[in-house]
Amino acid sequence: MFVDHGESSRVTERPQWLACMDYLRFGDTLMVRRLDWIAGSETMAIQTINELHDRGLNIKSLTEPDIDTTTMGRALFGIVAVFAPLRVDTIRDNTRRGLAHARAEGRVGGRPSVMTPERIKQALRMRADKHSIVHIAKVLGVGKSSASRALDKAAEDAAHDDSQLTA
Repeated sequence: MFVDHGESSRVTERPQWLACMDYLRFGDTLMVRRLDWIAGSETMAIQTINELHDRGLNIKSLTEPDIDTTTMGRALFGIVAVFAPLRVDTIRDNTRRGLAHARAEGRVGGRPSVMTPERIKQALRMRADKHSIVHIAKVLGVGKSSASRALDKAAEDAAHDDSQLTA
């Protein structure tokens, strides 16, 4: 079994994929969980199908029963491969829309910030005293980017509040 953890199927130089290709011999059948896991783009899918065919290898999908090049599935495999990018794009689009909807409702994903309101106040006082971001982060026990982001957001919020007062 060959598994590339965390590698995108759009990357051609996946270590386990390369090891699998080296392992396979003429007449072998490559079993895949899903077709789009071996090829993340139409071009890659067609190239992979042709490469495997030229090497005398077959492909069988565990979740797509009609994808089995040991039978008449090679043509269907090619057709499904063409739609793999559409599936990826659809998932990506749905994710973006879902995140935008959640943000519109005031929900924010991800981990909570290490910069608590108390730390932000302390950071603002230190920054007013001309301390560097590196010093502020070290004193607060947070990363430099966390301190910087919190100070930038506090400045942005203050500017927004000021603009509301003048409007």
